[in-house]
Amino acid sequence: MDRLNEALTQRLEKKGLSPVAIPGFVRNVANTMSASHHIGMEEMNRRLHLLGWDTVELDYQTLELIIASSEAWGLKGVTDSLTRGQAT
Repeated sequence: MDRLNEALTQRLEKKGLSPVAIPGFVRNVANTMSASHHIGMEEMNRRLHLLGWDTVELDYQTLELIIASSEAWGLKGVTDSLTRGQAT
């Protein structure tokens, strides 16, 4: 796993996500962003909470890591890489 995804994984684990849940969370963040390009962080968190991510508060640094990882790997590459990283 590259350093960008390692940083993202560590950050999300500190927020209380299990390694198994991280790819799904990243997918939901990406899908929420693609459906609503210009929403604020408060609205993003509200939508994530509606999807069942009640225990996680997304912040700008974590969002930037998700965006950077997605740009570097593509969304499928990020989620696949994060899933593979669970076994390491």
